[in-house]
Amino acid sequence: MDATLGLPAIRTISLSAPFGWLAEGWRDLTKAPAALLLYGLGLAAASFVLCYGVYATNGAFWVIVLTIGFVMVAPILAMGPYEAGRRIELGERPGLGQILFVRAAFRQDVAYLSLLLVMIYFLWGRVAQIVYGLSTYQIHRDVDSLVAFAVGSTEGHAMLLTGTVAGGVLAFVTFSLMVVSAPMLLNPQANVFEAVATSVRAVNANFFPLLLWAVIITVLLLLSAATGFLALIVIFPWLGLASWRAYRSLVEER
Repeated sequence: MDATLGLPAIRTISLSAPFGWLAEGWRDLTKAPAALLLYGLGLAAASFVLCYGVYATNGAFWVIVLTIGFVMVAPILAMGPYEAGRRIELGERPGLGQILFVRAAFRQDVAYLSLLLVMIYFLWGRVAQIVYGLSTYQIHRDVDSLVAFAVGSTEGHAMLLTGTVAGGVLAFVTFSLMVVSAPMLLNPQANVFEAVATSVRAVNANFFPLLLWAVIITVLLLLSAATGFLALIVIFPWLGLASWRAYRSLVEER
């Protein structure tokens, strides 16, 4: 596709492309495993501590909100793996310091993108509260009672269905804004408006392949949460590297 209004041109990809990104991401992971797995370990530990803290203070509802919301904020947390992917592509072997402290991430445009993610995350929290409030007059103070309500009652089934649809729509909107924009901002010449517009154009030009990619990311992240975030040690850096490969195959350099 030709570039529009000075924006980078978008390539058209096949439906099977996401599986190629996963394969390339895995190969990249094997080139700098220690640094990337330590990055994943830190993120997994932080995720577990946060969710356990909410659970221990009887915030059963918020454990679910935080877990699902992780899908929405993951793109900005992956700046380290994006940088690792960029360096590996250049033939380098990135160290932990280079992944943790990404110079290109400390600028105004990345801050704006992060703020957008935070606003979407807060919106998801309010939507989840509304869905929960309209589904029951009770307050479930622990995970067991919440799960029993969700799976054992008609109102709970309606809550799960409505929450899944609402969360899915919001997550895909977030994905459309971020799938290209977050890695693109490693380029100091790119600004946040250009990056977000390029991301939306990429999804519009390759809707079904990127819908599949969104499903793959969501499933792997939710599976990680189901393991108490243990699998996140490997899955998060792997997905970050694969997402860098996705960006490189979707957007032509200028």
